[in-house]
Amino acid sequence: MSDTPTPNHFIRQIVIDDLAHGKHAGIATRFPPEPNGYLHIGHAKSICLNFGIAAEFNGRCNLRFDDTNPAKEDPEYVTAIQEDVQWLGFHWAELRHASDYFELIYRCALKLIRDGVAFVCDLSAEEVREHRGTLTQPGRNSPFRDRPVAENLDLFARMKAGEFADGSHTLRAKIDMSSGNINLRDPALYRIRKVDHQNTGDAWCIYPMYDFAHVISDAVEGITHSLCTLEFEDHRPLYDWCLDQLPVWAMPELADELDRLGLKPSRPRQIEFSRLNLDFLVMSKRKLLTLVTGNHVNGWDDPRMPTPCVAFAAVGSPADAIRNFIRNAGVTKQESVLEFSLLENEVRNDLDVRAERRMAVIDPLKVVIVNLADSHEESLTMANHPKDESRGTRSVPFSRELWIEREDFMEVPPKGYHRMVPGGEVRLRGVGIVKCEHVVKNSNDVVTEVHCTLDGSTRHGMSGADRKVKGTIHWVSAKHALSAEVRLYDRLFTVADPDDDNDGKTYRDHLNPNSVRVVNAQLETSLARVAAETRLQFERLGYFVADRVDHRADQPVFNRICTLRDSWAKAAK
Repeated sequence: MSDTPTPNHFIRQIVIDDLAHGKHAGIATRFPPEPNGYLHIGHAKSICLNFGIAAEFNGRCNLRFDDTNPAKEDPEYVTAIQEDVQWLGFHWAELRHASDYFELIYRCALKLIRDGVAFVCDLSAEEVREHRGTLTQPGRNSPFRDRPVAENLDLFARMKAGEFADGSHTLRAKIDMSSGNINLRDPALYRIRKVDHQNTGDAWCIYPMYDFAHVISDAVEGITHSLCTLEFEDHRPLYDWCLDQLPVWAMPELADELDRLGLKPSRPRQIEFSRLNLDFLVMSKRKLLTLVTGNHVNGWDDPRMPTPCVAFAAVGSPADAIRNFIRNAGVTKQESVLEFSLLENEVRNDLDVRAERRMAVIDPLKVVIVNLADSHEESLTMANHPKDESRGTRSVPFSRELWIEREDFMEVPPKGYHRMVPGGEVRLRGVGIVKCEHVVKNSNDVVTEVHCTLDGSTRHGMSGADRKVKGTIHWVSAKHALSAEVRLYDRLFTVADPDDDNDGKTYRDHLNPNSVRVVNAQLETSLARVAAETRLQFERLGYFVADRVDHRADQPVFNRICTLRDSWAKAAK
């Protein structure tokens, strides 16, 4: 974890004030994802906030799966979410499921019915929408709203027993159909779903709605601060209504089940914060799923996806950099869109310290040093890290024929170009100064070789070693080069706001056709020995990682994590 002090923000201040006034003896938070898909970096903000608050105040944070919608949930996602939390560097106090509390939630529903504030409704989903009203018009009561308590209890028991078809009945709260907050217009608490559940199997065929299950789960777990994003702000009155109606910490009908589960309930407080939004990304689970199922990307672990563990880890982004980015982004109630370049900068800052340097050429052009013998070979000693001598050195082979980047030579250079040009001089990294004497072209007038002479007086330890030239380029010995597959990943979208618009375009119309390019690169020989997931800086090119799955010593594969500089700054403006 970073030693950087935690920035203050309004949620942190609420916790400090609550502790100072003795409102809580300890702090308890939770991260409650629904296991219906892979998480994205927006969820990482909630993970960092919930786990971070708990850790700072010596509290506890549970990982709780909101598994109340069995038709969309899968154990695959349960496993992936746990891996995401651990990859980000956090550890939960307890692993829980909302389904652990199905019996408790059912008993709470019975209490609401007995108290006359919940009823079984026979309206279809479409009829419920018709009765609900609009933002400017009040809703209408269900014709089943005034059913006697005994009839509601009987119907609810028959719902639980599986007597009715899916969608034929719901249990609804009896609140206020004229409320300005539509969430309070007799919201559904339970619905029938005859679907096996990923955690409880076929034990239940009625399932609580999210708003109902979530508040009861928070309360029975003794959560003190229920932190959620701003879209739940309008749901807070329903959250508080449930707590007023169901003080689970003082309900004798729950005592035995609470004891069985080892729970000590309390009244939680819901606090909302703004989501993490980044440009050049989509954060909707539905849209991300479409990218996967439509084969626009190569699965959830495609490095272009904003999924923390499976994609960011695959492309080599350090978890520390993700946490630092989220910490620096802050916690507010103001919705905003952050620049993706800010995240990339955190990755660069992290890898600049961590990553050893190597030389690689991704678009090779041959250079022949004509004043060296054909058989010339030597080994140069180069530092593994220019800012950290403890990383040691490595031996790099040098010979008469080299590979350089094609963009490091121009036959007709523009003004200000300081690399290799006909008749010009440039320094070869760690070797000395060479002069371009002439070029060889193919039948299409494309340069295939550049012939140079090496000024021996500019080599290390020689009298002219300090002679200045404006350009320095990297290289790889052609005789010793390691051929490798290099995947050049870039941003998935071409525009900062890849959303559906009024002109009929969808976010998919803004996909970047050059978001991945696969090249056959030439690498220095030491790269054959690196392990999968090793992060390195390819000098002057960017940060790369040995692929976690495909990389082998006899078939190296490297993925670009990010370039050395932001190449999208102009596009974002």
